[in-house]
Amino acid sequence: MMETIVSFLNDIVWSWPLPVLLVVVGLYFSLRMKFFQVRYLKDMLRLMLKGEKSDQGISSFQAIAVTLAGRVGTGNIVGVSTAIFLGGPGAVFWMWLIAFLGAGSAFAESTLAQVYKQREDAQYRGGPAYYLEKGIGGTFGKIYGMLFAVVTVISCGILLPGIQSNSIASSAVNAFPIDNWMIGVFIALILGAVIFGGIKSIANVATILVPFMAVAYIIVAVIIVIMNISEVPALLALIFRSAFGLEQQFAGILGAMIMIGIKRGLYSNEAGQGTGAHAAGATEVSHPAKQGLVQSFSVYIDTLFVCTATALMILMTGMYNVSDDNGGLIVDNGVYQEAADGSRDVSGTVAFTQASIDKAFSSQDSFNIDFIGFGSYFIAFALLFFCYTTILAYYYIAETNVMYITRGKMTWLKPVLGVALIASAVYGTLSTADVAWMMGDVGVGMMAWINVIGIIILQKPTLAIFKDYERQYKLKKQGKLEGEIIYRPGENDGLKGETFWHRRVHEVENKAEYGYPKS
Repeated sequence: MMETIVSFLNDIVWSWPLPVLLVVVGLYFSLRMKFFQVRYLKDMLRLMLKGEKSDQGISSFQAIAVTLAGRVGTGNIVGVSTAIFLGGPGAVFWMWLIAFLGAGSAFAESTLAQVYKQREDAQYRGGPAYYLEKGIGGTFGKIYGMLFAVVTVISCGILLPGIQSNSIASSAVNAFPIDNWMIGVFIALILGAVIFGGIKSIANVATILVPFMAVAYIIVAVIIVIMNISEVPALLALIFRSAFGLEQQFAGILGAMIMIGIKRGLYSNEAGQGTGAHAAGATEVSHPAKQGLVQSFSVYIDTLFVCTATALMILMTGMYNVSDDNGGLIVDNGVYQEAADGSRDVSGTVAFTQASIDKAFSSQDSFNIDFIGFGSYFIAFALLFFCYTTILAYYYIAETNVMYITRGKMTWLKPVLGVALIASAVYGTLSTADVAWMMGDVGVGMMAWINVIGIIILQKPTLAIFKDYERQYKLKKQGKLEGEIIYRPGENDGLKGETFWHRRVHEVENKAEYGYPKS
């Protein structure tokens, strides 16, 4: 019954208009800002490593660590596997496309989160709910912001944690003689230890774990690619031919390929979904566009680096299957894992990635479910780190929206939310992967619908702020501007309902201690 209801909702939320909307909006912002994601690539990296910090806000590096904690998770390993299973190799191209164009949406939502952030509970908070209410204004703005907040609390607090914990459990059971309920207890303990420490605690953990796990994972992938370097040109050709229906074997699933590629791409990089904007709104920066650029770069790290690493490992080693629209298999390489009921699960989940690394670092020529090698253990630990920090990021996002809904007054709801999220994560370790993924897709889709429409409505301040940053950036490159690039709101910037940056300019000019760099 539950699976039927969730499947019905998933089909409605993820009907064809949503993927089209995501692509069109990402392309629109990219065109209006003249493909900044290419022109400002070097500046993105510089800003990511450099950033201000204060008692109220976290640094840009901490913000991108928190954001990547949410973005780099099971979507990069299990999500890529399921994308290949349902859409074939060509699905990888559509994940790349949504990442490249999604950088435009990520810039918009992150910049807006900075513009409309505010102090609450001795720290900065921002995100879609804040900029939708203040930016749109009036009764509609309040209702629209509240709608996003409620949907996000449900999605990040209840629907999404189960995907992450399910992946942890699946990989652990494949690698170790352990039961799912044991994984559930372990997850509850390690989540509770950090969740109740707030954004500073989450940021500190993410700052340590995210770079370590991402680098380790990419190093393993690079080693495998180097070991099979002669196959790279043919694999890239296969991906591109399949993506446009030119590979006869996969031509019949072109529609499913595009849909699953965009869906899994969005789930992985979160561009346009609005979740990454919450960490962006908590940062200390001198210009909102700086955080927009940093968060755009995080989309690249997530999809173009980590997801591509997973895809190449799987495709190079041949450790994958591809399904058709009727439940059969177009490609059957014999890869599977045992489901909870003892049946064969050929749908990928975590088995594709574990098997690909197992094969690469062993003498195995084909898949053998009884063989447990380096890949099984490595992916089990990688997913533990990836998914653990992702669930922590989900909590922070849900907490931010709870504080928005209650106007920062009902702080007793924080531990209630923490308990609910932990319970959801524990349930995920005991549920099937299909139900967990469908629930997550519903949550992601609902947030994307609300947020993407919102950033289109608020395009004027986004584009005005980018134009201001670009103007100052050019002056600085010419040696005509000293000090930091600092934002001073202009009369024509369209900042309806904004108070933070106007107050900030006043306090800086009056030499007030505010935690910002002085010009």
